[in-house]
Amino acid sequence: MPLVDSSTYKAPKLFKNGHIQTLYPYFFRKIDDLNYKRTRIKTHDGDFLDIDYSPVNSNKLVILSHGLEGNSSRQYVLGMARHFNNIGVDALAWNMRSCSGEMNNTSRFYHAGDVEELDCVIKYAKTLKQYEEIYLIGFSLGANLTARYLGDMGEAHDPLIKGSTVFSAPCCLKGSASVLQKPMQKIYLQDFMGTMKKKLLEKSKVMDLSMVDIKKIDDVKSFFEFDTHFTAPLHGFKDAFDYYDKASCKPVLHRIKVPTLIINAKNDPFLSKECYPIKEAHRNKNLFLEIPNSGGHIGFVTFKEQQYWTELRAERFLLHRDKKGFDLAVG
Repeated sequence: MPLVDSSTYKAPKLFKNGHIQTLYPYFFRKIDDLNYKRTRIKTHDGDFLDIDYSPVNSNKLVILSHGLEGNSSRQYVLGMARHFNNIGVDALAWNMRSCSGEMNNTSRFYHAGDVEELDCVIKYAKTLKQYEEIYLIGFSLGANLTARYLGDMGEAHDPLIKGSTVFSAPCCLKGSASVLQKPMQKIYLQDFMGTMKKKLLEKSKVMDLSMVDIKKIDDVKSFFEFDTHFTAPLHGFKDAFDYYDKASCKPVLHRIKVPTLIINAKNDPFLSKECYPIKEAHRNKNLFLEIPNSGGHIGFVTFKEQQYWTELRAERFLLHRDKKGFDLAVG
């Protein structure tokens, strides 16, 4: 499938910088008019996931997957859920383990390739009502996870899943981890490390984490070090490289059989050049890749509309395509 070669996103004046685009919504966008109904579901290993559901009596559902150290209450999730509710579509946002405000019950946390978790959420969603169409939307880590899930499923995907849109996808986790070691990205690295280390320490006080050396936590200064000492051993990977190889979505994008749009801004401060799967998009008729010149990381700031561009773009791709999967409203 050819690339979407003329993105409709235009950054407001003074907002073309990728860092400004990334940080502005995080600090200044406030959404407080969405009311979730929370349910706790069990996982296959006896743990739990907290699910936030916002139904509007629709036969369609969007399932939203948040980013690293995010949750269902992040502005980008709330904005997307509200927008789809407003156009008559039910929304379900799930919280990855340890992200809902309460520590989970097992030694593991969550990771970028944890497709079993998303599959668990989808199966639960199908018990809520008899949906005719389900759509998947992912952000950052949740974007990679969503695309990885669809690639792993391939021809065996659930026929109720009619399409997917993912934003700011670190399709190559190794590349993204390398970019986040650069000096200009230090603010993001420190923020992530702060919450991730805090969770590890909290969990180590109440359960056995003998598979990792918690004493190394103060020496960890990068994602590679964190994934080497903690992510990999806690989730059954040999090392960080094994984790990156097995969890990145890029190697399985060619197997996606559901119309899927990946939107990665050219100035995204989290993404390396390997995170823009141009060859994969050309070779898979179900895969669309849009690379706006601006947008930052899950930014895409919009002032003229109540909705952000991401919300309008997801609606257009998911709900307004022809039978071959072509977006009818690119321009």
